[in-house]
Amino acid sequence: MAPEQRTAIVTGAARGIGAEVARRLAADGFAVAALDLDETALAATVNELTDAGHRAIAVAVDVSDEDAVNGAVEMVASELGPPLVLVNNAGILRDNLLFKMQASDWDLVMNVHLRGTFLMSRAAQQHMVAAKWGRIINMSSTSALGNRGQANYAAAKAGLQGLTKTLALELGPFGITCNALAPGFIETDMTHATAERMGISFDEFRAANEELIPVRRLGQPSDVAHAVSFFASEGASYVSGQVLYVAGGPKN
Repeated sequence: MAPEQRTAIVTGAARGIGAEVARRLAADGFAVAALDLDETALAATVNELTDAGHRAIAVAVDVSDEDAVNGAVEMVASELGPPLVLVNNAGILRDNLLFKMQASDWDLVMNVHLRGTFLMSRAAQQHMVAAKWGRIINMSSTSALGNRGQANYAAAKAGLQGLTKTLALELGPFGITCNALAPGFIETDMTHATAERMGISFDEFRAANEELIPVRRLGQPSDVAHAVSFFASEGASYVSGQVLYVAGGPKN
């Protein structure tokens, strides 16, 4: 770490993968700005960090709202210091088969995942360019390779991979790397909700999916957080434009 503490932004940090990433980056020595729409859950994440002695703030923001994003990034810069690590994790699901999918569900998923990542990256990069150092880490998914009932989500996550590679090309000359993670089956509130929608117990859901994973277990948010930690590190300065599948086995 540089003598001056660096600041990281994590979107979708109220729970699950985002909350675990916030914990890991705080443990790595970063000041952490946790962003989410869910103010109550977000406060719990940040209180946990500050109680442990870390510098952290909560910022409630809709990442698809341009003005809100610009304001949030400037607030982070003012209160914690210029954000030099950005983890674009915010996401939602609106699953359905194509013939049942509403255009509004398509638009909402695209706005949060793709527009949100674009807006957050554009707002944060100016601070990274000024510092001549930065890390942008985008959360894709194995669904980018195609997944039944997720035309919107799969398209958004595939789009994030193209955006990642483009930002790596554009921002590399300024000392900024951009990489993506593509988690597989990670056990979170979201996957528990998926089992509930399917009308089966989570134990049944877990067993069926573990059979398809070479390491024979579901992923945990900490598995993803470890990978984020690497991409955010000094040691990853020669790694950019890559998509790392965190899925318990080969996916591409």
